[in-house]
Amino acid sequence: MSRSLIQNPILRGFHPDPSICRAGEDYYIATSTFEWFPGVRIHHSRDLVHWRLLTHALTRKSQLDMEGDLDSGGVWAPCLSYDNGIFYLIYTDVKSRQGAFKDTPNYLVTARNIEGPWSEPVYLNSSGFDPSLFHDPDGRKWLVNMRWDHRTDKNSFAGIVLQEYSAEQERLTGPVFPIYKGTALGLTEGPHLYRKDGWYYLITAEGGTQYNHAVTVARSRNIEGPYETASHNPLLTSAGNSELELQKAGHGCLVHTHTDEWYMVHLCGRPVKEKYCNLGRETAIQRCEFTEDAWLALADGTNRPSVTVEGPDIPAHPFPAAAERDDFDAPELDVRWSTLRVPADESWLSLKERQGFLRLRGRESMSSLHRQSLVALRQQAFCCSAETELEFEPEHFQQMAGLIVYYDTKDYVYLRITHDEVLGKCLGIVRSVDGVYDDSICAQIPLLPGASCRLKVLIERESAQFYYSVDSTLWEKIGPSLDIYHLSDDFPAYIRFTGTFIGMCVQDLSGTFHAADFDYFEYKEHSR
Repeated sequence: MSRSLIQNPILRGFHPDPSICRAGEDYYIATSTFEWFPGVRIHHSRDLVHWRLLTHALTRKSQLDMEGDLDSGGVWAPCLSYDNGIFYLIYTDVKSRQGAFKDTPNYLVTARNIEGPWSEPVYLNSSGFDPSLFHDPDGRKWLVNMRWDHRTDKNSFAGIVLQEYSAEQERLTGPVFPIYKGTALGLTEGPHLYRKDGWYYLITAEGGTQYNHAVTVARSRNIEGPYETASHNPLLTSAGNSELELQKAGHGCLVHTHTDEWYMVHLCGRPVKEKYCNLGRETAIQRCEFTEDAWLALADGTNRPSVTVEGPDIPAHPFPAAAERDDFDAPELDVRWSTLRVPADESWLSLKERQGFLRLRGRESMSSLHRQSLVALRQQAFCCSAETELEFEPEHFQQMAGLIVYYDTKDYVYLRITHDEVLGKCLGIVRSVDGVYDDSICAQIPLLPGASCRLKVLIERESAQFYYSVDSTLWEKIGPSLDIYHLSDDFPAYIRFTGTFIGMCVQDLSGTFHAADFDYFEYKEHSR
């Protein structure tokens, strides 16, 4: 049987911090979702080549309460594992991340079925982020996480710590062991433990999650250390190789296949222009092997991420392609959709009040960290288009609805319908760049009351062109082609971690919850 080739990234668009696990002959990857709800995306594969979005783990506010969480807060670096018929998911809900302090409560949920229901959370600790659960073959369970040190004269990335977890008592128990300080690359985080042939292997992320990112491997005969770093460290990095298609390679996680092969998933980024990665941090995979002297290495003999990787000795198992168009005929949102910080509920989102339409009731502004009425999906290709049709009758300028290309509360471009005292119902573009608001990009276009309007955006790498249509055939441009490289992790002075979303939203800043009805949403990819 000829082996399939894996094309990287395997999870395109905003899918960072991958954690992979195997249950029998099924493979699952969990990724960070930050302030987007539901929390923790889980993809499924049978061959490591083809992947489908299967479910989310955190679907209830009792599991994940992010109302008020800051941009790029919320769910960081989940760890998904499987042991004795139970799935374990560890995650952080980051409440503060700027300045000296980071508030990082860590939680554990479990499920017998990967599709849930997932349990209510068990609180673990708050000493740092990137927690990971290791199931030792001897039956004990251990939590590892990076420890944050807020003191002025200390390394804030204070190393990796280890503590035993009691499944019976549902709590951490016993002493906390500092086990690894990291290397000269610094910023040591993202730990995962593995055991093979008498060795404990510790995988960490180092160098920071930008262009010096890397994966480091260390090992010890004892779980408490000391851990020796591999002489060929880093195991994986893109640093210093600007010609590589996959940049920012780091934050690795291993899987041992049922065919006795080893692979490592890791995050990466693909710039659309200069250093700017509008798609966010994505997930790629590399084939690994253990050398004669029992060290982990990439199978191709390098430490650089490859775009094309030899797949495992497993028959191909493709999945049907996701539909490009959602006509909102189902009673619940499709698994691809995300909302900001809070779950969708009938108080502001309905698929039932008007059959075949998504009804959104306007709430807070695009700057809100609490209750936005926004439904969006990830941009997953450099060149793509999205369109929708809506019915909306604003009564004053504080009511808006339309099609948004959104990074966070400071950076977005928005084709929206509103009301002007002179023009009445009208259409225009709003843009925010690093928090600076601008609605003077183009002249407002009057619209007929009572008529629906179609809105469209065409994205070509770092550029976006908006269109509108008031009949069934003709699309007309509105505004100039806009540079959107600011919709990226890399734009502001202070690092952030998500990616570009495209979706629908409604605002009613007067507080009367004025609604808009969306008839469909179509997202098409024109390149990877």
